[in-house]
Amino acid sequence: MGCLVLKEMKRHEHDRKLIKHLELLAVRARKWIIEMTYRAKSGHPGGSLSAVDAIVALYHHHMRHNPKNPKDPDRDRFILSKGHAAPALYAVLAQCGYFDEKELLKLRQVGAMLQGHPAVSTPGVEVATGSLGQGLSFGVGVALAGKLDKKDYHVYVLIGDGESEEGQIWEAASIASHYKLDNLIALLDRNELQIDGTTEEIYGLEPIEKRWEAFGWNVMKINGHDFKQILDALDEACSLKNGKPTMVIMKTVKGKGVSFMEGNLRFHGIAPNDEEYKMAMRELDEAEKRILEEGDGGED
Repeated sequence: MGCLVLKEMKRHEHDRKLIKHLELLAVRARKWIIEMTYRAKSGHPGGSLSAVDAIVALYHHHMRHNPKNPKDPDRDRFILSKGHAAPALYAVLAQCGYFDEKELLKLRQVGAMLQGHPAVSTPGVEVATGSLGQGLSFGVGVALAGKLDKKDYHVYVLIGDGESEEGQIWEAASIASHYKLDNLIALLDRNELQIDGTTEEIYGLEPIEKRWEAFGWNVMKINGHDFKQILDALDEACSLKNGKPTMVIMKTVKGKGVSFMEGNLRFHGIAPNDEEYKMAMRELDEAEKRILEEGDGGED
């Protein structure tokens, strides 16, 4: 499917061909994440690689949006609350045609479009994020506006688990439940690592499911790298009209897709060096080749 997804259309069955196509797009987005951070000599590859599958699923199949009309008042909204994972969002926005892929090569350059954290000057970006904990509050406001304006759009907010230590996340969770915002869907990138160590060592979040349930949310738990599970969860979340917002807890791997980055805290905020860049791109090239050889994930 293309990037423009109309809710009036019947959802396609999440068949093998679709899944393979999304896997191909995700591998290509991962290549861009490595390319961007390598060229910039800075950035956050680990958390970008763990979050990118969900973003690919949203933009390439699930959400209603139009790159030719980024401010369509009826569009679904996506908010990257963990703004340091901007390379993942930028890669997918470029894939969808919000801007030329050549812009990706200028990540973090002075005067360039793509800054280290999302800015509203970038086509497709809904809000500037980076101060952790604020994205969900913004999403609550947009979802509430949708209810007041009698719009049928959904608001998707991707938050980090380290970010979930911020009190503002829980204030937003409480107010979303109070206002019965069942058009709000949050996705938690549960890779269990943050800049200083594991989340459970630094500020334990478990039992995370029970916490969100206690705040009055529908809660699902999935493998955040399994496209069928991601799409099924998103479809179910949209169908729930029970006056509760929905939290999709995605079990992910920091650095997913690059073997030496997976679960490696070093790559939270450090770009690959020359040798690491070559190793990462070789692995991702091989992954792309495997998907293409399987024959079901080909071009649009």
